[in-house]
Amino acid sequence: MATTAEQSAGAPPAHQRRRVRRAPALAALATAQFLVVLSTSIVNVALPSIGAGLRMSPAALSWVVNAYVLAFGALLLLGGRLSDLLGRRRVFTSGIAVFALGSLASGLAPSAPLLIAARAVQGAGAALLAPAALALVLTLFPPGPGRGGALGVWGAVSGAGGAAGVLLSGALTELYGWPAVFLVPVPVAALSLAATLMLVPGDEPAGGEADILGAVTSTAGLTALVYGLTAKNPLAGAAGLLLLAAFAVRQTRARTPLVPPRLLRTGKVLAANIAMTLLGAVWVGLFYFLPLYQQQILGYGPLAAGLTQLPLAVTVVVGSVLAPRLPVRTGAPAALVVLTLGLAWLSLAPDDGSFAVHLLGPSLLIGAGLGIAFVRLTALSTEGVPAADSGLAGGLINTTRQLGGALGLALMTAIAPEAADHGAAFLTAAVIAALTTCTTTFTITWRKQS
Repeated sequence: MATTAEQSAGAPPAHQRRRVRRAPALAALATAQFLVVLSTSIVNVALPSIGAGLRMSPAALSWVVNAYVLAFGALLLLGGRLSDLLGRRRVFTSGIAVFALGSLASGLAPSAPLLIAARAVQGAGAALLAPAALALVLTLFPPGPGRGGALGVWGAVSGAGGAAGVLLSGALTELYGWPAVFLVPVPVAALSLAATLMLVPGDEPAGGEADILGAVTSTAGLTALVYGLTAKNPLAGAAGLLLLAAFAVRQTRARTPLVPPRLLRTGKVLAANIAMTLLGAVWVGLFYFLPLYQQQILGYGPLAAGLTQLPLAVTVVVGSVLAPRLPVRTGAPAALVVLTLGLAWLSLAPDDGSFAVHLLGPSLLIGAGLGIAFVRLTALSTEGVPAADSGLAGGLINTTRQLGGALGLALMTAIAPEAADHGAAFLTAAVIAALTTCTTTFTITWRKQS
């Protein structure tokens, strides 16, 4: 018979856990996570084609990426809280259904405003499914070697999703046109949904309430801040900062805050999320500017742009798989140093650069650094977190990565508004990676373990 603690944590009863085939269940959940990350980068190679087809300006085109990233990041905390309150599998299945509908609407969108709106719906679905999926994985794999391996798989598919999105985007855009990049994930999402219903046991909702006011203020604040950076509108940026300050005050007073202060005091949760915010800025900015540089400056077609990023995709996966075997204290800082060097090298690529001389070496360093750092920081963000807060912790680490991506992309497009400014964009990413290295080294390596 299940204990009260197990029920309150949302874990399935013991007799159900024994029957769960954990590897197939992990595969079903990891497929959904792959799609979530894939949808951040799969549009990147297709952006020039989308802009030409829907007559979008460069500033408007960045919102094809940011509408998804911003909706995803701003609603992730609410998604994590709902997964703990309403049941992880229930929220996961609802989220992947919304995600699939948003993907379908994006592929069928006849105009720029409808495409941006559909991408926001897709991001909202991802915000529901991502923290619930991670919480389900943590429930299926209790602390120990099994959990480390599961998180290694999680990091590998997440890293592969970011890099493989560019490869698939190039092939799909060249062969079938830009709508295909949104339509192909739909049947895969349906398969993940069906497999989860068959393989992952249901869990009991904990009950309670969510901080809707906090969700509204954080979403509005982040949207205003990103818009202010993108449009170079100081008023919008200031309004965003005020709303985010109101959100922070709300979290100290709300009865059921989206980010309970106790969570930030647990283990290395705060340190890992600060570092992940900065890493997210590098991640999204890189996969936005690299395809533009390849196509608009070097003259690559969509397929060639995707294929030349295959080494980057492979090293991200390899780094993610190797990450759990590296030393806990030095793994993330060392990976971030490698990432910084790769981005600095890439910033030197000239307008007539070649793949072998100017892209291959940086790609290998960047891929290894991203893969290892992502897994290490994700593991640190959930270390020591009680089972009842696992959905919230999963939502928080995904939130900081996505919001860092939205803010980083807004900053980089403000600094480098055209593809010709690629060197400045990559150099900005290198500076952010260096700052991430310093932050991580101080908070995780030098400071005493809590």
